[in-house]
Amino acid sequence: QVQLVESGGGSVQSGGSLRLSCALSGYPWHSYHCMGWFRQAPGKEREGITAIDSDGSTSYADSVKGRFTISQDNAKNTLYLQMNSLKPEDTAMYYCAAGGWWPKRMSQYEYNYWGQGTQVTVSS
Repeated sequence: QVQLVESGGGSVQSGGSLRLSCALSGYPWHSYHCMGWFRQAPGKEREGITAIDSDGSTSYADSVKGRFTISQDNAKNTLYLQMNSLKPEDTAMYYCAAGGWWPKRMSQYEYNYWGQGTQVTVSS
């Protein structure tokens, strides 16, 4: 049984930083699928913000490029999202996802496994 558990969310002032973690269990870490981070603000659709492929390739949405960094620790079966220079518009529930398909890495419909989400709130 695959489980994804996010942590690290919280409240921070504009310009601050947070690091989200996603602990994966039961997941075939060396699969050929990608993993990613998504976010969903109230009243908006869930959007893909970054993804990492099995070969280490990464991709970012324009809205977070240069501010957010995705990484993984294979030994710890953990996915990370380092978020710097946070803005109020980054406020959302953040989800990690696994089992995605790289050609459509920013589409929520291409991922098989999801965490429960962690809230990030950025105040101005």
